[in-house]
Amino acid sequence: MNIFIIGATGFVGGALARHLSAEGHTVTGLARAKSAATLASQGITPVAGDLDEHRPTVIEAARAADTVIYAAQAGPEQESATVQDLIRALTGTDKTLLFLSGNGVLVQRTAGAWSPDVFAEDDPVTPEPLAAYRKAAEDTVRAAAQDGLRAMVIRPGLIWGPGDHGHVSMVYQSVAATGAACYIGEGLNTYSHVHIDDVTRLFSLALEKGRPRGLYHAVAGETPNRWIAERVAADLGVEARSLTPQEAADVWGEFGALIMAVSGRIRAVRAQQDLGWQPQHTDMLSMIGEERLRRLATPAG
Repeated sequence: MNIFIIGATGFVGGALARHLSAEGHTVTGLARAKSAATLASQGITPVAGDLDEHRPTVIEAARAADTVIYAAQAGPEQESATVQDLIRALTGTDKTLLFLSGNGVLVQRTAGAWSPDVFAEDDPVTPEPLAAYRKAAEDTVRAAAQDGLRAMVIRPGLIWGPGDHGHVSMVYQSVAATGAACYIGEGLNTYSHVHIDDVTRLFSLALEKGRPRGLYHAVAGETPNRWIAERVAADLGVEARSLTPQEAADVWGEFGALIMAVSGRIRAVRAQQDLGWQPQHTDMLSMIGEERLRRLATPAG
C-alpha cells in the first residue's frame, strides 16, 4: 500500500512512518528541507512542502497515495484548511484517510482534582474550548465517510515512549525550575495514557479492518499527576510539591499549566471490540529514572 503521512517528522508521525514501512508499505512523508534527509535515511520518501503556501503540493501527494494519514501538530487555521482540502481531493476515490486526534478534545478543567467522568468512543462530549477546532476537524473527517471516502479518526490518550514530551518529562522539568517534583492542586487529575508502539499498532489495525466513519480510542492506563510527581521525587531525592495554577504557569507556561491541571479519561471500547486492539505497554511509570528524563531536572546554565 502507498501511504502518505502528513506530520512524518513528528513524534507520532515519525513512529507511524517507521512502523508502516517496516510492515512493507511504501511510505512517503511530508518534510521541510532540513528534515528530508532524516526521512530518507529511514527509508521514507520525503515530500517537500508545508501546510501554508505549499499546501497544494501536499494535496497532490495525497491524491497519489492509497492512504493518507494526518498526524501533524498544526495551528487551527492550518489544520482546518488542510482537512477541508484533503476531503475535497479524496472524496469519491474510496481511498483511506486516517486523522490523528487526541483526548485533549474532551478534557475537563478540574484544577488538579479527580473527575469520575470517563468517555468511550460513542459517548457525547463537550469539547474543551481550546480544542474546539480539533473536534470540528474530527467531525468533518467522519462526515466525509459517506461520500466515497474511508475516513476514520484515531483519538489516543497521552502518548508516552522514547523521546516523548508528556507529563513525566514535565514533572522532571519542574524540578529544574523549583527544586521539587510538582503537581497542581490535589494532583489527582488523571490523563489516560498509551505507549507509542500501541498507537502505531492501532493504526495498522484501523487500516486493515476499520470501518468508515470509525472513531477509535487508544488507552492503556491512568496515572494521577501526584503519583507521577511522587515517583519522580523518589528518583531524584527531592520533595513532591503542590502548586497553585498561578505558580504552575510560572513553571510550565500558561498552556503547560492547563495541560497539567486537567482530567482527560477515556475508554477504548470500539478499538477493542471492532479492531481487536489490546495495549501491550501499560505502566507509564516504567520510564521513571531514564537518563534523558533526569537531565531535564538539571537547571540550565
